[in-house]
Amino acid sequence: MSDRMLRVNSTLREVLAEEIERMNDSRLEMVSVTAVDTAPNLRRAVVYVDVLSESSHEDALAALNRAARRLQASIGSQVRMKYTPTLEFAMDPGIVGGQKIEQILKQIKEEEEE
Repeated sequence: MSDRMLRVNSTLREVLAEEIERMNDSRLEMVSVTAVDTAPNLRRAVVYVDVLSESSHEDALAALNRAARRLQASIGSQVRMKYTPTLEFAMDPGIVGGQKIEQILKQIKEEEEE
């Protein structure tokens, strides 16, 4: 990935994290933006998030998708870009994978103790 795209992704992540923190939606209280992956043409960006409460993953994603236009407008007003990317939200696969690995290791440990 080029230095330019790394800077764009970092800037978008910072702006989105601040805007989500300011939102008055209880479903977004424990949400953190972990990464942003912007397409090279700047038309689309996938925003990866983590939610501390496992039961509210779907609720948080629904709230973020509903607020996508507002967040996109915030990017447009705060960041100078040729295009303001359309936002898509997804759970961070690294964190989900890490949780699965942790669960497997916990099971193995319990089996060894028995």
